[in-house]
Amino acid sequence: MKNYAVVGASGAVGEEILKVLDELDVKVNELYLFASKNSAGKKLEFKNKEYTILELTKDSFKNKNIDVAFFCAGSNVSKEYAKYAVDEGIIVIDNTSYFRMNEDVPLVVPECNKEDIKKHKNIIANPNCSTIQMVHILKPLDDAFDIKSVNVSTYQAASGAGNIGMQELLHNFEQIFSFKDVEVKKFSHQLAFNLIPQIDDFTESGYTKEELKMINETQKIMHKKMQISATCVRVPVLRSHSESISITFNKEVDLAKAKELLKNAPSVVVIDDVNAKAQNEDNFDENNMRYPMPLFTSDTNETYVGRIRLDLNCPKTLHLWCVADQIRVGAATNAVRIAKNLA
Repeated sequence: MKNYAVVGASGAVGEEILKVLDELDVKVNELYLFASKNSAGKKLEFKNKEYTILELTKDSFKNKNIDVAFFCAGSNVSKEYAKYAVDEGIIVIDNTSYFRMNEDVPLVVPECNKEDIKKHKNIIANPNCSTIQMVHILKPLDDAFDIKSVNVSTYQAASGAGNIGMQELLHNFEQIFSFKDVEVKKFSHQLAFNLIPQIDDFTESGYTKEELKMINETQKIMHKKMQISATCVRVPVLRSHSESISITFNKEVDLAKAKELLKNAPSVVVIDDVNAKAQNEDNFDENNMRYPMPLFTSDTNETYVGRIRLDLNCPKTLHLWCVADQIRVGAATNAVRIAKNLA
């Protein structure tokens, strides 16, 4: 598969898909970029060649011999236009939530369930950003110790709300430092110097839609009805989501084996050096204070994990901390990896 289209090419994820296609050395013969009328005519560069963004219409996919179309322009766009791509025999890799829980559409993280790709009927769903990095961690541990339940708290960056979210966070900081009133448009409250324990709308259950996405999508990807609870929080960080995860297994956990499994897991990097001796005043070494942080995980294609430790009271429970760039790992990189597995 060598001919690709990106729908929503002017957005944060669309632009990142182009970067990842280049970085992962995907062979691209023909490339078509689509977006709304407002973005049509803008130029983007890919592999030293300039491309013009075209306006997305129902006829955009006709007579172009496109193999794969990445949809990353929002659920309403996928709902309206994906069918026209499918009608042309194009495989749609959809980055929105529109198709994720459709029984006929595989929801894929290649490191966890790439065999589900074969079930596609020309549409493959890309999971929620927070779900992807979490299942990178859960899959190898489940295979070894059999997960019973998961409790996760997320610390999600402003970029989870797209370019507009990042711009609002930066603008809020500028307003505060200029002693001006803070304007809030994208988020439910001021994000600068604040934490917002709400991502997406609340449901009757008291959980937000984002939290339910993590629960339902994880079960679908892993083909397992494990108990999962999630609390999703927006934090004043530009890129990379962080997660604190507590996992209870049906088997007792061998900590050394768990760490080794994660070190060998695809797309996972273990950074976990918190030698207790380093905390003594006479023997302090800042190099021992090593764990994943958004500061250095942005613009990377891996999920980073650290603070791996057993529960003090239950030998079947493991706690850990993971961080990943959600525009990459949680969206663009996963979509491109799906495309590579198709090829």
